[in-house]
Amino acid sequence: MSNPGDADSTPITSVRQLADHIAGGCKPRERFLIGTEHEKFGFRLPDLTPPPYLPADGHPGAIRDLLENLARNAGEPSTDHGPILDHGNVIGIRQGDAAISLEPAGQLELSGAPVATLHDTKTELEAHFAQLRCPSRDLRIGFAPLGFHPLASRAAMPWMPKGRYAIMRRYMPKVGTLGLDMMTRTCTVQVNLDYGSETDMRRKLRVGLLLQPLATALFANSPFTEGRPNGFLSYRAHAWTDTDNQRSGIPAVFFEDGFGFERYAEWLIDDVPMYFLYRDGAYIDVAGQSFRAFMNGRLHNLAGTVPTIGDFANHMTTSFTDVRLKRYLETRGADAGSAEMMVAQSALWVGLLYDDAALAAAEALVRGIGYEDALALRAAVPRQGLDTPFRAGTLRDLAREVVAIARDGLRARGRLDATGTDESAYLAPLETIAAGGPTQAEYWLARYRGDWHGDARRIFAEAAI
Repeated sequence: MSNPGDADSTPITSVRQLADHIAGGCKPRERFLIGTEHEKFGFRLPDLTPPPYLPADGHPGAIRDLLENLARNAGEPSTDHGPILDHGNVIGIRQGDAAISLEPAGQLELSGAPVATLHDTKTELEAHFAQLRCPSRDLRIGFAPLGFHPLASRAAMPWMPKGRYAIMRRYMPKVGTLGLDMMTRTCTVQVNLDYGSETDMRRKLRVGLLLQPLATALFANSPFTEGRPNGFLSYRAHAWTDTDNQRSGIPAVFFEDGFGFERYAEWLIDDVPMYFLYRDGAYIDVAGQSFRAFMNGRLHNLAGTVPTIGDFANHMTTSFTDVRLKRYLETRGADAGSAEMMVAQSALWVGLLYDDAALAAAEALVRGIGYEDALALRAAVPRQGLDTPFRAGTLRDLAREVVAIARDGLRARGRLDATGTDESAYLAPLETIAAGGPTQAEYWLARYRGDWHGDARRIFAEAAI
């Protein structure tokens, strides 16, 4: 979650300065950490509708009330603890290095603290769910981590009072047909991982991008739309195929010879249109304009405004590539899912990217996947999932190899919990799926056709945290 109020006010003087800002994320291996972000849909217990920001319709449950309750229970406010406000509205909670924030339709997100091990990730996730349960119960709200809202129409989704979302809401219909669905009816889980150098970043970024369609298939968890099967296993991933494609997907620039921090900065300022600027506590709509034009003093409504490193850092958050490069890497291809699947998502990428031998093995495995192949896989997996044809078999065959590499990488890390168990234990649900078990989406479809007797509403009770 970005917080523009804390932005760096250093004036921008060159593209090299922007590259150096990104390169500032490079760390020695011993300081590599794991940050997990996950989202979930709220639903009002009496009727399963999305809770609005403010109380309405005689229901006690409202997102503002929940956030205010969480803020009160967080203790005395300080610079790193307490409510985050947007024009007086509570739109998040600072919790030290972690934060709770709102997605556009009130999907609740935990931006987890950077932690040393996946054992810490699991502990943080459990503590967050426990933190939510008591106030949610009092407000008669539940939360379910699913990739796409299984019941509500786009029109039925509420909007949260966040300035940047108002700008994006106006702009999205100009650049795609599914952007508003992405904003209001999707939830994801991502892991944020460090890199040690420009070369290390490039290796991890490319492996992550080429394997992101596989991750989409493994974590598919959105087979319903408005109460019926939608023909997809990950409708969330389908929504991303027509959501502002100038800033989404798998850009070719990431595979250019010599790609690095400076080329990435150039792509951001030349090819990714701006959404907003943040000044004096307010968002300014500059949607569709070029950051390069802003640097050159050519924004028609901002003459004399000096661009800063903070402006560039905010602009980086509006790139929505399947793996996003900031001062760390964010993998973004997975649907939100069960607690064990959320930890498994982090385990997959930590295992693949944080061990040298595993990263080399993953590179060797994807060496034959070309850029066009990756695009074709990305287009196919929302419907076909692990049954997507790949080489002489399917993506499930690739999954077995990838999960095995990740397991070896996690065992090599040797990070043990109090019982002496290493982090590879968190890959267990992926090993089951790779061996032929159902994905989450396939499991829900079987429930729908079996015990639920065609009533998709029952997913909320079974998926609730």
